[in-house]
Amino acid sequence: MYGRALLRWSRAAFDDLRQGVKEIEFLADPTAGELRIGCTGAMMEGLLPVILSRLRRHHPHLIFEVTQAFSGAPLHRELRERNVDLILGRMMMPVADDFSSEALFDEPLFVLAGVQNPWLRRRHIELAELIDEPWILPKPGTANRAVIAEIFRACNLNIPSAVVACNSVQIYKTLLANGPWLAILGVASFQFGAKNPAVKVLPVKLPALPRPVGIITLKGRMISPVAQLFIEHAREVAKPLAKRK
Repeated sequence: MYGRALLRWSRAAFDDLRQGVKEIEFLADPTAGELRIGCTGAMMEGLLPVILSRLRRHHPHLIFEVTQAFSGAPLHRELRERNVDLILGRMMMPVADDFSSEALFDEPLFVLAGVQNPWLRRRHIELAELIDEPWILPKPGTANRAVIAEIFRACNLNIPSAVVACNSVQIYKTLLANGPWLAILGVASFQFGAKNPAVKVLPVKLPALPRPVGIITLKGRMISPVAQLFIEHAREVAKPLAKRK
């Protein structure tokens, strides 16, 4: 019991010491440094690469270590244990008391289909009309699945059965481009991810539910200069989405 208490506080003390050493190294060479990022799958295949590429152009010697998870809980644990410096992803509100958060934008979601899908001939579609279509959905138990279930509930619908259940945005886009599938993706994945001209947005108006995407850090923990640089570049990349009505 005493040892566990000492280890818990020692971890925080040594983490602050390491952050201090990192800051000294950064002051000696502002183009260098290291950052450990926790990230959800959707951000990893969309927004995150854009931020990292922008950072790399301005600071060519930075090093990044990315930890991926498909729900917030594992990433929150990694942050509390100081295995990552910050988290980039969709934020479930309210944020825990031991975290600090900054929302970058509120992420709209779209229903997507391949260019050969006959639904693209319509100018307006109600979500209820698509219930029996072949859906690609996130795996049960993930945060993204919960978000999509909330969308259908807001339309007084049950979430449809998934013909394909997976968490890879790339698999989503490949299947959509080559078959009759439908899927729901956020703008961070669709706009910033690898472009596929064979995938289009269907004219379905989804409920305007709050879906903030942002950065979470550990409250009371010193933010390193590299982490601050990442946050500043993330704000710049997200500006067009933050201004969108």
